[in-house]
Amino acid sequence: MKNGTRNLTIGVEIETIGQNRPTVAAAIQSVVGGTIRHTGDYYGSVMVDAADGRSWRVMSDASLNASRDLQAEVVSPILRYEDIDTLQQVVRAIRGCGARVDASCGVHVHIGAAELGVDGVVNLTKLVHKQEHLLHAALGVAAGRLERWCRPIDPAFLARIESSRPRTIEDLNRAWYGYHNAQPEHYDPTRYRGLNLHNVHYRSTVEFRYFEGTLHAGKVKAYVQLCYALAMRARDAKAASSKRRPFNPASAKYDFRCFLLKLGLIGDEFKTARLHLLANLEGSAAWKNGRPEQVAA
Repeated sequence: MKNGTRNLTIGVEIETIGQNRPTVAAAIQSVVGGTIRHTGDYYGSVMVDAADGRSWRVMSDASLNASRDLQAEVVSPILRYEDIDTLQQVVRAIRGCGARVDASCGVHVHIGAAELGVDGVVNLTKLVHKQEHLLHAALGVAAGRLERWCRPIDPAFLARIESSRPRTIEDLNRAWYGYHNAQPEHYDPTRYRGLNLHNVHYRSTVEFRYFEGTLHAGKVKAYVQLCYALAMRARDAKAASSKRRPFNPASAKYDFRCFLLKLGLIGDEFKTARLHLLANLEGSAAWKNGRPEQVAA
């Protein structure tokens, strides 16, 4: 992942419970400066208009397992790769003010679809489908979330893009919905996929919904770096295969490490990301079938 090509836009949503929205907003303000305002909208949103002109939103979310006044979903403004350090500081401040997460919470990462283009979005779909079982295992996605909030890539959608080869955003729209959806709505049921392309047509981003809730700044950074690397690989590839890679739990740690390296997550810059992304997998990261002496024994 070369520095010179890191020009994709990022957005992050972090769901929390246990602390009220004004307190969470004040924690964000302690990092980004600026002013706080209450919008009075349906979601009880509190906005932090940062010193740099961008706005962070803290809103309620009915899917969270808490009373409405203790629901605080943090929605970042449009960020760039160089803003990841600020994002980490914001996460630490939110944790420090008393917010927490439980099984109802998640982290969603957005990548700007315009920078990817239609070919990039199609490549990304195929790339994720190929490795989706490995991604589920590495990210520790709970069974309940897989069944409801971040379902696997729809085989019917995959078949449509394989056969129709979308070239325009309208082609992609028809492939995703199965018809031309001229006015996508926010809560369209197709949005509940681990790789959510409804958002391409609703707000011009690709959304990754696989991540369990966390207020660990290092994990949030790792999740953003993973999505960023996947998107860059998809954008720069001439083509991609969607054929599912066989999943072997015994070699999953080695297989995923190799995949991360292919994505460009190489060297000291991504050492912490590799640590967090490999933590849920069993086996050896260095040996596919275990150390030779152990195999021999």
